[in-house]
Amino acid sequence: MRTMERRRMLQSDLPRAARLQPADAAGEGGIGEIVNFVLGLLRRQYKLMLASVAIALTLAGAYLWFTPPTYTAQAQILLKNSKAQFVKEEFVLADPVLTPTEIETQIQVLKSSAIAIAVIKELNLAADPDFVGAESALASHLRTLLKYFSPPDPAKTEAGATESTEFLIGAFDGRVDAHRAGFSNILEVSFSSSSPSRAAEIANAVAAAYINDQLNSKLEANHRAIAWLQDRLRELGEQAGAAEQAVDAYKMQHKIVSSGGKSIDEQQIAEFNARLMEARAQTADKLARLNQYESVSLSNAENLDSLGVAASDALANPIINTLRSQYLELQRRESEWVPRYGETHAAISELRIQMRNIRKSINDEVRRLAETSRSDYELAKKRQQELEKQLNNVVSTTHVNSPAEITLRKMESDAKTYRSLYETFQQRYMAAVQQESFPILEARVVDPALPPASKSKPKSKLILLVGAFGGLALGAAIGLLRDMMDRTFRTPAQVETCLRLPCFSVVPRMPAHATSGPREEAAESDSHPTRAVPTPHSVDSIVVGMPMSRFAEAIRYAKIGIDLNPSKSLNKIIGITSSLPDEGKTTIAASLARLIAHSGQRVIIVDCDLKRPSLSARLSPNAACGLVEVVTGRTPLEQAIWRDPKTNFAFLPVVRRAPLFHTSELLASEATRRLFERLRASYDFVIVDMPPLIPLVDARATASFTDCHLLVIEWGRTKIEVVKQALHSAPNVYENIVGAVLNKADTELMADYDQNCRDYYDIRHYTRYHSDDSFGEV
Repeated sequence: MRTMERRRMLQSDLPRAARLQPADAAGEGGIGEIVNFVLGLLRRQYKLMLASVAIALTLAGAYLWFTPPTYTAQAQILLKNSKAQFVKEEFVLADPVLTPTEIETQIQVLKSSAIAIAVIKELNLAADPDFVGAESALASHLRTLLKYFSPPDPAKTEAGATESTEFLIGAFDGRVDAHRAGFSNILEVSFSSSSPSRAAEIANAVAAAYINDQLNSKLEANHRAIAWLQDRLRELGEQAGAAEQAVDAYKMQHKIVSSGGKSIDEQQIAEFNARLMEARAQTADKLARLNQYESVSLSNAENLDSLGVAASDALANPIINTLRSQYLELQRRESEWVPRYGETHAAISELRIQMRNIRKSINDEVRRLAETSRSDYELAKKRQQELEKQLNNVVSTTHVNSPAEITLRKMESDAKTYRSLYETFQQRYMAAVQQESFPILEARVVDPALPPASKSKPKSKLILLVGAFGGLALGAAIGLLRDMMDRTFRTPAQVETCLRLPCFSVVPRMPAHATSGPREEAAESDSHPTRAVPTPHSVDSIVVGMPMSRFAEAIRYAKIGIDLNPSKSLNKIIGITSSLPDEGKTTIAASLARLIAHSGQRVIIVDCDLKRPSLSARLSPNAACGLVEVVTGRTPLEQAIWRDPKTNFAFLPVVRRAPLFHTSELLASEATRRLFERLRASYDFVIVDMPPLIPLVDARATASFTDCHLLVIEWGRTKIEVVKQALHSAPNVYENIVGAVLNKADTELMADYDQNCRDYYDIRHYTRYHSDDSFGEV
């Protein structure tokens, strides 16, 4: 039955945290919750973060202090250099095309070992202490020791020299850098050194070594090309001479005579072809002229306009031109007279007769010209036929298609090919010789390196900024880890969620000055029937000394929570316990007893922590008898009770005379139960200071005579798993617990753990209802 009531109590009390939470906040769980968590983390761990930032800045400053500065000088090299006008010839070596691949190739050449070795030798960097560093001194000492203890070995000496060279090249490559400037044809080469002037000197030396390497490579390629051209020219000259001699010998052998490079038969055929083409052209011209005259003659043109269009050659005849002029004059008169005299006038008829006669004369002249043209055409045609006959005779007698002519033609073609190749290679050879005398470089320094004014490494601002951000991030990470590893109770919501218990109040931690002060001894001796509790300046006395303080208000919260517990109608015997020692259960028990007694009710506090009666040592240090003597019947109850003269609360102490081994049997005895029934009848409240749950089993033995239990949990110290295990191992106590209080809480820090209810812990809400003079701890 009590278990069912306990479950109903848990169902009614515990979910109140969820019921009291705002509806929108319960479902929000988004950015607002994240912001609250971050703000709370910052407030809780800001000291750790500041310390982490300070340590990181200190380390960054130490790094900057002990790290020598590095200066970087930079030179710019233009890869594409325009040639002079007088050398824009076709060179033997083709100009490289500056593609991104070619530019990247030149960058790798700049960073190659050949350039490094050239600069190291030129500037004697092997003896530069900044370049070789302290390692060279150590290596020198080691080499000295090796020479002293072992004879010189030529192989080892050569290997050591090789290692030294490799070390120098590696150190050089680590300081030199080359890259392309944007999308241009400019390469930027830089070198880093502890000396600004040395960095500029080496950067310029790298650029100069690169240009010299380009010049040497081009000269070497030119030398190889010239040597190859010389050998090739000699071979081609010999081949061309031999081919020409073979042609001449073949002509003499086959008695082939030619003039101007052609045979006699070929010349005759060419000549007859030319004459025949000319004759055919003349024949065609004569035929065209004859056709024109015949077309004019057959047309019987009625006017001279059609004659002029059809026969332009006829118009060039002086006779036809004269007759045409006369005809045109008569035609003009006709056009003038007809409107004046009419169509039937005799003068008009005479004019028309004259015009008809002139046209007849023109037609007769045209027919005469046609006969003449026909004669010319016949003559030209006969000449053409004669030339064709002669050409056929020459072609029939020629030997062009003979095997000797074909062979001769092939031999002459080969001789011409060899001669052409010889002349081409001779031109290229002359160009290569000229190019060697005036070498053109494809690169030049456009911006030499100057000593830098400021260091390039280490970057102080960047390192300090990175250190600050790194320290902040590390501090935040450590703070987050501390929060995640902090498995203690920090808020009332944690108590209700993890333990399924209502948290009645948060009792603040009291400062040191609240418990300081002289201790007043009891007014009467222990032999007096009424023993007086001394008035110490302890924490539990605050509820009476400063009744308006926050501490006293928290005890009142616990008292009201016990009174309003729905599991029972009356809770008179209240057991105060905790999971571990030193969580403040004794102080809470004494404070609760003083608070109840100060309100005028009858209350007695019983110290049941038989093995460590710290409350008895505080309230009755000189007691001669106590709970054990009363339970065993050796002392009456009235002689063992002490009273507080200020609030009149009663106290039943425990006196330790010898170690008690069976305390749980004593508390679970029938005599103890009868004693508490007697106290229940005599007092309004019985406050029992019980031992902690984990070290001892005694608290379980008190469940038989206690009405309820109040669990005291130390804020920020007691682990959640420890309390759960303690309650799990004492189920009879757990079922009887009405609630819990968070003791020794830092109320200012609690606001950082409970962002949603941070105003709940604000001191301003208390100062409006409490006097500053009597407020005490906040």
